[in-house]
Amino acid sequence: MSAGKNELTALGRKIFLDRYALKDVKKETLAVGDIVVAVSNPRTGQREIGTVTSIKDGDEIVVTLDDGVVLKVKREEIDKPIETEPGQMLNRVAKGIAAQEKKEIRSKWEKEFNWILEDWRFVPGGRILTGAGTDQNLTYFNCYVIPSPKDSRGGIMTSLGQMTEIMSRGGGVGMNLSSLRPRHAYVKGVNGRSSGSVSWGGLFSFVTGLIEQGGSRRGALMLILNVWHPDIMDFINSKREMGKITNANISVGITDEFMAAVRSDKKWNTVFPDTSDPKYNTDWDGDLEAWIKKGGSTVVYQTLKAKEVWNAIVESAWASAEPGVFFMDRYNQMSNSWYYSSIQSTNPCGEQGLPPWGVCNLGSINLSQFVKDKTVLWDDLGRTVRSSVRFLDNVIDDTPYFFEENRKQQQGERRIGLGTMGLADMLIKMELAYGSEPSLKFIDELYKFICVEAYDESCNLAQEKGSFSFFDAEKLLQSGFMKQMPEEIRKKVRTHGLRNVTLLTQAPTGTTGTMVGTSTGIEPYYFWEWERTGRMGTNIERVKVYDDWVKANPGKEKPDYFVSAMDLAPEGHVYVQAAIQRWVDSSISKTGNTPKEYTVEQTG
Repeated sequence: MSAGKNELTALGRKIFLDRYALKDVKKETLAVGDIVVAVSNPRTGQREIGTVTSIKDGDEIVVTLDDGVVLKVKREEIDKPIETEPGQMLNRVAKGIAAQEKKEIRSKWEKEFNWILEDWRFVPGGRILTGAGTDQNLTYFNCYVIPSPKDSRGGIMTSLGQMTEIMSRGGGVGMNLSSLRPRHAYVKGVNGRSSGSVSWGGLFSFVTGLIEQGGSRRGALMLILNVWHPDIMDFINSKREMGKITNANISVGITDEFMAAVRSDKKWNTVFPDTSDPKYNTDWDGDLEAWIKKGGSTVVYQTLKAKEVWNAIVESAWASAEPGVFFMDRYNQMSNSWYYSSIQSTNPCGEQGLPPWGVCNLGSINLSQFVKDKTVLWDDLGRTVRSSVRFLDNVIDDTPYFFEENRKQQQGERRIGLGTMGLADMLIKMELAYGSEPSLKFIDELYKFICVEAYDESCNLAQEKGSFSFFDAEKLLQSGFMKQMPEEIRKKVRTHGLRNVTLLTQAPTGTTGTMVGTSTGIEPYYFWEWERTGRMGTNIERVKVYDDWVKANPGKEKPDYFVSAMDLAPEGHVYVQAAIQRWVDSSISKTGNTPKEYTVEQTG
């Protein structure tokens, strides 16, 4: 356990050392007494923290783990962290990100960035924690969306190469497969038939499973297929068929027209461009609406009942938790970037819809740090929001870019994704039951405050450093999101400009939230205590906020404001998400838990 500021639990320390601490990759400085991360189970890849007790012949390393177990491992089975305390990492990150400021104010902002980072007030995305302030050529962006593959063998291989390059440098990838011709479609160049978009999705999925990022995690992939595509039924059921798509999340791109057909119980045509159209090879990029507007011809492959397609989505989601649904028309209507670039896909966790070559630039406010005596520390929260906006804006200029298209897109729109973690902790400290009417009222107030502070600061940054290149005040203010913003923000956007096209995203923060010991994303806790079994036996462990309450209230019954995910009706999850979504200009990654007896009908 790290003492004082930036305190971590044993699990948090393990995550910090394994995932984010700067490491001596070549282990040239390895010595007896060094803290290391060692592979304790070669079969599963499980890793534990320990101390080097001897080095034999330069290759066999004896490590005593924190629980006293002694291991003999090979040099390649350990990592040596150079940073062994979180403060070292945070100082590195603050200094690295502040380097983008003018020389005369650089030290001021390094100090301010250190303030928001200390005590985990603000927790940057994992890629930022890993890469900022180092000379490693790693991306600071958690995720990317790459263009839909060109419908050719060469185009598919190009996309595969782009995906592999991004994943090898630590980024996840989202991709829309709707550009690929359907199964059994004629391929003139080889006088054969296509294997279809789902089979190629399987290839992307397979390669994702081969890529190891930084020695401690696999790549992450989101595959989307639009609901009009002839392969849609095969895609919907792909997760239920062993081996088809195993290393990717999948979602169906839903249109307003399709949902209207479901509600009206109408027929639904699956269509695809006529591949013999002279413009097909040059103009087709997966955007069916744009293709039709340009006069491109289409072929109807199959006519289904819209409800049949919808029910297949629901049944598969009930059976395997996938596919997700991505309401593409709704997203683009609400999107601030509607007028220059349409949203094509999401990142692997779904919290950030992006155009081709767009990126996720993520960081989260730790809400659990902003409550004292059941009162929100509004001034500290506002300061943290504003400085976090500046921090994430600097990330855009500090990160390495390995595709020029990413640089042009991100430096043109300066998209950031400021979110939160620790909401459940905050509500408990406020004695508000997650999902209750009083909590929903408070959540609306809280996220409105964060939204307004973030947008106001982006306007200030625009006045200081300039608006994003694609900025057009009147068009941006026509987005569905900006139409609902307070008038004082709309006026300031007109007069000062806006530094970032979007500012707010709710990521799951599964790893970073667990590291700092708070509830992840906007989720309630799943349970309050559990048994942890290890080599030293079985222990009862508790969520910290619950453990603190138990110690202060021995023998008392848990109050009703301790609401777990399984205490909450599925609708309760939706109500919380809806209250937050009103003040989020991108998306939200949210898990809605349901009882095991939940039916297919209830799921739909």
